[in-house]
Amino acid sequence: MPGSQFQSEISAGQASQAAQRGENSSTATPSRRAFLKGFGAATLAGAMPVVALAARGSGPDVISDTKSSQLNIKARRTQAYRKRLAAAADDRKTKTPVHPNNGDESLYPSGIANYTKGFPHDDFGEVDPTIYAAYLAAIKSGKRADFDALALGGTIPLVDPQAGLAFDLETCDPSQNAIPSFDSLTSPGLAAQMIEAYWMALTRDVPFSQYDSDPTIAMAVAELNGLGSAYKGPNPVTTRSVFRGFTAGDLVGPFVSQFFLQPFNYGVMPFQGYMTTLPGDFGIDVDSFLNLQRGAPNGVPPENPAPTLKYLPDGRALAEYVHNDVLYQEYLNAALMLLKMGAPLNPSNPYAPLGTSLKSETGFITFGLPMIEVLVAEVMARALKNAWFQKWFVHRMARAEETAGLVHFTKTGVKSYPLHPSLLNSRAAATVFGRYGNWFLPQSYPEGCPLHPSYPSGHATAAGAAVTVLKWFFDETAVFGKAASNGKTLSKPLTTIDDGSGPVTYSGGDADQLTIGAELNKLASNVGVGRAFAGIHWRQDFQQAMLLGERVAINLLQDQGHLYNENYTGFSFTGFTGNTIKV
Repeated sequence: MPGSQFQSEISAGQASQAAQRGENSSTATPSRRAFLKGFGAATLAGAMPVVALAARGSGPDVISDTKSSQLNIKARRTQAYRKRLAAAADDRKTKTPVHPNNGDESLYPSGIANYTKGFPHDDFGEVDPTIYAAYLAAIKSGKRADFDALALGGTIPLVDPQAGLAFDLETCDPSQNAIPSFDSLTSPGLAAQMIEAYWMALTRDVPFSQYDSDPTIAMAVAELNGLGSAYKGPNPVTTRSVFRGFTAGDLVGPFVSQFFLQPFNYGVMPFQGYMTTLPGDFGIDVDSFLNLQRGAPNGVPPENPAPTLKYLPDGRALAEYVHNDVLYQEYLNAALMLLKMGAPLNPSNPYAPLGTSLKSETGFITFGLPMIEVLVAEVMARALKNAWFQKWFVHRMARAEETAGLVHFTKTGVKSYPLHPSLLNSRAAATVFGRYGNWFLPQSYPEGCPLHPSYPSGHATAAGAAVTVLKWFFDETAVFGKAASNGKTLSKPLTTIDDGSGPVTYSGGDADQLTIGAELNKLASNVGVGRAFAGIHWRQDFQQAMLLGERVAINLLQDQGHLYNENYTGFSFTGFTGNTIKV
């Protein structure tokens, strides 16, 4: 919308409200020039500023009564309106970036490199071309009717493509955030990700505590190291770093974050462990693979639940956690764990340290524990809308499950897909064949991957957003097992054991390096890695998703910074890449 038209609409809206109240619009509305001067400025395309706290409590978004020191209740409606507009004005400064995809959709019009699961497929797993054309037309139109008219191959519907086009009253629009293009079908980068996906499937039942001695883990480490710069995981790969996330905190301490292991209560209900499944893989023959690609018209087999609760001892247990989680529960759990151990708040919190900043009051709805308990859920919707915009309307990336089908039909000689030789000749692919007699990617879930594109991971976008608000709220520098800035000693670090029967004290040489911030980063990575262990995501899916979620959370905190009555001057914390963020 042109700037003059936008300004006219705001001015008209303010004048209309003033007229309804019987006020003179010249005194009831702020100066358009003062209020709207920020609309012309812009940040770098696609970049969220990491130091971004506007002055709060003064300026054009506040009505002051110079004749009286009394609270003016009648003025609050206009104040609320102006604050919302001020937040929107800040958001509008972020330019809409370029949204690149990898070009495979144009290069391979048959859809072999892109997401097509759920539609009718032939006996080689290739989508019906007429329906694929209708699918792409629906993407281009964005119309619900065009999506509703698509013919599916089974009974499982596509997962909410319309969510990617939903607007929001907080944060920038999803179109204002971009992520890099995905590795292309023929690239060594995609080959490296597929090789890792094979190894994760092959080792999902190996306890994390046995990684140093397991022979299959040793083979995975050797091959991933041999991929050089094509592999974007921890480098060098060791039995301690294999399959871990990309933050510095991921490489310290146990594989599983403290925020999956520490005790907590839901009110008066104590937590006692996680439901998991017994070993058993799916989609590992031609018929079941094709059934999954077609949207499971023949149904799927049931899972085989484990008879006892466990504490996430291996990749399968971690995958099952993120199969049935209530999407924000792990971050609410983390907040409750921090509450239980008396963790300190961010030092810049107006109410911290308790009793020295605001002596007669404490935080509750604002800057108190109920705030963070709600905020980890509130940021979810914004993060997921961003993920769904990228999934459906930019990238439409195939799942690893689908790409493994290309490997299988190429290796059997019935097709010849342009895959990188390092994948076709990999030890990972050979080991899968030796175990299953084919080259499909063994799935942890009976239904395989969900019916929406792979990139970015929705779970990991949500994780990146929620963990960011947790790091913003708490003192990220506090160390497990050590006295914190508030004088309280935090709980000792824990780790898993082979059978998952319960966490035990972690006594590794780096036990004194486990900070709240590092373990929160690891929590976000564990969520993304868990989905990769299931066989439904790529590494790039969760790494870029976490960074996207971080940007969304920063933006949400910026918007809410307009609203507080306390003297909020901004909190500092560390981003996923080690950068300092103040918001």
